[in-house]
Amino acid sequence: MICDGVLCATDRVVRSTIHRLVRLLLLSVVAGSCGSSAPRAYVPELGELMLFQQMRHAKLWLAAEADNWPLAEYEVEELQEGFDTIVAYHPAHEGSPVAPKDAIPRMITVPLADLRDAVRRKDRALFAERYDALTSACNGCHKATNFGFNQVQRPTSNPYPNQVFSAQPPDLN
Repeated sequence: MICDGVLCATDRVVRSTIHRLVRLLLLSVVAGSCGSSAPRAYVPELGELMLFQQMRHAKLWLAAEADNWPLAEYEVEELQEGFDTIVAYHPAHEGSPVAPKDAIPRMITVPLADLRDAVRRKDRALFAERYDALTSACNGCHKATNFGFNQVQRPTSNPYPNQVFSAQPPDLN
């Protein structure tokens, strides 16, 4: 695999998360079959959830760039679900002067809704403007929660070479 270091690190984190989830599932099955109580439910770390948000953010851009509006709409909804999950599982975060449960609704809700509207209109120029607004809101949220060192941007390359982003995938047969 050819990578730039960041992609490989991201790939390793995603694989590690998947492996942890599989191990937890297997442990739950074994514990259940032994008649003992199940282990405490797995709660993904905030960093893991944000990694998925970063992935969705990038895939959203690539989908719209390829005029694949159904995929773009799917990714917008996945972003919304991800933010809802962050608020539910991590309403507060140690060392953050602003809690995610306060920052996300205040800073992300409107830009995400505006972006959803641009996707539904299938308007690439409006999409780009509103994507940048959401990106700016994400970076503002990071700054407000003492994670200003973590900045997101438009993707400059496709980190998902195994996914077809065009609206009409090629016939692989």
